[in-house]
Amino acid sequence: MEGETSASNGSVFDKNNEIEAGRSSSSSSTSAADKRAERMKRLRELHLRRNEARKLNHQEVAEEDRRKKLPKNWEAVQRRVEWENKEEEAKKEAECRGEDYDRVKLLEISAEDAEKFERKRKKKNPDQGFSDFAAAQYRQYQRLTKQMKPSHEDYKKEIEQKGEAMFPTVDDVSYGGQGKVPKAAVDRMVADLEKQIDKREKYSRRRAHLDEEDIDYINERNMKFNKKLASFYDPFTAEIKQNLERGTAI
Repeated sequence: MEGETSASNGSVFDKNNEIEAGRSSSSSSTSAADKRAERMKRLRELHLRRNEARKLNHQEVAEEDRRKKLPKNWEAVQRRVEWENKEEEAKKEAECRGEDYDRVKLLEISAEDAEKFERKRKKKNPDQGFSDFAAAQYRQYQRLTKQMKPSHEDYKKEIEQKGEAMFPTVDDVSYGGQGKVPKAAVDRMVADLEKQIDKREKYSRRRAHLDEEDIDYINERNMKFNKKLASFYDPFTAEIKQNLERGTAI
C-alpha cells in the first residue's frame, strides 16, 4: 500500500511539473510575441517618421530653390505690396465712413514723426527745379509711374503661369513676351492719360516770385525764356555777365 501511495504521489507531482512547465512555456512564448509586436510597431513608427522627414526635406529644398530663383529684392517688394494693400483697405474703410483718409492718417502721426518723414522725403527726392528738358521729362515719368498702381493679383497669376520664364536671364531670347497686353491694363493707361490731359487743361498757377533774385526780365514769358537760355549758356557767359554788371568789361 505504501508503494502504491508513493507511486501515485510521484505521478501527481510529475503532472504538476508538466502543467507548470506548460504554463511557463506558454507565458514565455506570449511575452516573446508581445515583444515582437512591440518591436514591429516601433519599426513602423520609425518608417513613418523617416518618410515624413524625407518629405519635409524635399519641400524645404524645393522652397529654397524657388527663393534662389526670385529677384534679390523680392522680400522687400512683398513687404511693400502688403503695406500698400493695408493702406488701400484702410482708405476704403475711411471712405465708407465718409472720412478723409489723409486727414485721419495725419491725426495718428505725431508732429515729430511728420517732420522726420518730410525731411526724409525731401532728402530722397529734392526739388531741384528746372535744369533741362530731359531731367524734367524724367521726373514727370517717375511721378506718373508711381501714380499708376499695378495689379498685384495679375502679377502673381502671371508668375504662376510662366514660372522661371517670368524672370529672363542674359541668355534668354524670349525677351518682350508675345506683346499681348490685357484690356484692363490698356483701359487703366487710357484713363490715366485722360486724367493728365484734363489736369493740364485746368492747371494754371503763377510761379512764386523770390525777392532776392535778380530781375533780368520784363514779363513772365521773358523770365521763362531767360531761364531756358541760362540752363544752356550760364556756364560760359556767367563771367561776362558779372563783368558787365560791375562795369569792368573791356
